[in-house]
Amino acid sequence: MDPKYSEEAEAYREKMVAFLGEHLPADWKGMGALSPEQLATFTAEWRSILSANSLLAPSWPAEYGGGGLTALEKVIMAEEFLKAGVPTGGNNDAFSIQMVGNTILNWGSDEMKADFLPKIISGEYVFCQGYSEPNAGSDLAALMCKAELDGDEWVINGQKIWTSAGMSANWIFVLCRTDFTSSKHKGISFLLCPMEQPGVEVRPIAMMSGESEFNETFFTDARTPKENVVGQVNGGWGVAMTLLGYERGEAAATTPIAFRSELDRLFAMAKERGVSDDPVIRQRLAEAYSKVEIMRYMGLGTLTRFIKGATPGPSESLFKLYWSEYHKAVTELAVDILGADAMWIEGQQPMTSFSSDLPGSPNSSASWVGTFYNARAGTIYAGTSQVQRNIVGEMVLGLPKEPKPANA
Repeated sequence: MDPKYSEEAEAYREKMVAFLGEHLPADWKGMGALSPEQLATFTAEWRSILSANSLLAPSWPAEYGGGGLTALEKVIMAEEFLKAGVPTGGNNDAFSIQMVGNTILNWGSDEMKADFLPKIISGEYVFCQGYSEPNAGSDLAALMCKAELDGDEWVINGQKIWTSAGMSANWIFVLCRTDFTSSKHKGISFLLCPMEQPGVEVRPIAMMSGESEFNETFFTDARTPKENVVGQVNGGWGVAMTLLGYERGEAAATTPIAFRSELDRLFAMAKERGVSDDPVIRQRLAEAYSKVEIMRYMGLGTLTRFIKGATPGPSESLFKLYWSEYHKAVTELAVDILGADAMWIEGQQPMTSFSSDLPGSPNSSASWVGTFYNARAGTIYAGTSQVQRNIVGEMVLGLPKEPKPANA
């Protein structure tokens, strides 16, 4: 792995810097400096700009509305966007483009690609994720939401939980059990289902921060055409794992940049509050810095594998485990730096319930305490830390599985 970019890559970086200079206001300070209303308006307008310039799905083929960028060019674009404090898409595009869009490119039929991908780009189809269930979270293969074929349609009944941003989606990719006679991993299908129908109900879940970005979703005889299966019927487990690889793998090369921006804010707050010379605080800040640098090199390693043609796999769980545990620790440090002020919430709440607050966010107690709350969830959503350790141990390191308890 060479941590330096080539001259060609740096030339593309200049192109991205010029693009940002052309389309952003002269007084731009980052998304975190906007009010919630301004952020909503800006995000919608920015998404249109990206779509018009084939940068909304930068690595997709041009025939589906993508930019045809290489993996390295995509990362450089994300780096410059993060530095500038602008998003690479809309609110649900992590689900619509990064996750299910890439999965459709990998597993979908030509007809499915031609139908769904342009509509995802246009914003006509907005997706959320239907994986976890109340009794099938960490053990996802134990899911019981079922789909039965009725003529030309699948009929779906069951429940999903922790449906992130489900309130703003009109489609859901949902794992359903379509064969109850097979082993639990082999009787699952990956379906695309419209949400704007009487058989789908979305209920918000109140979080400790007061927000409700998570939801639970109920299916009561919900219907979707039988051709809306990604991959093979009863072969959805492999499709689901491909999607999780995209969810964890693509972020590895760009997430460290967001964490570095957040850490710079923390450095500034420590200086403002006169604790940057405290030896214990300095040691914890130095530890945080070293971990962000380790994440950066982990991301470069992932990028190197992708450039060489590798696809996301179990090794990407290592990065998810690392960043989520890091973020829990660094936000604890932020609360310690705030001291008693952490009990008096002032200023703007975090603009997102996932990962760090947006670039340009103020060093307010509301921002940091809200991010502290969100970081607790980071070790749970997208796979708990315990599950990630099992995946790394068994599927990456080749360690034996834990023995199952004897039947009573």
